Amino acid sequence: MRADLTLMALAHESNRYLLTRLIAKATRKLHRPNTRLQDTMNDVFERFGRSKPRADRRAAEAAGSSEGRAA
Repeated sequence: MRADLTLMALAHESNRYLLTRLIAKATRKLHRPNTRLQDTMNDVFERFGRSKPRADRRAAEAAGSSEGRAA
């Protein structure tokens, strides 16, 4: 199951090293006491898999900022 979650996350971030750093950082921030670390990591992978890809975010931000300048 984790392999499927990893592939979904890799679709949004192709650099595996950067993805590993992001997952580790998010796991440390989202982990709650008395819960399994594996469950927290799975939750982080699911969040990355459901999020918008970075390229789409950059395009949306660029479009939003250029509209603001034109107005």
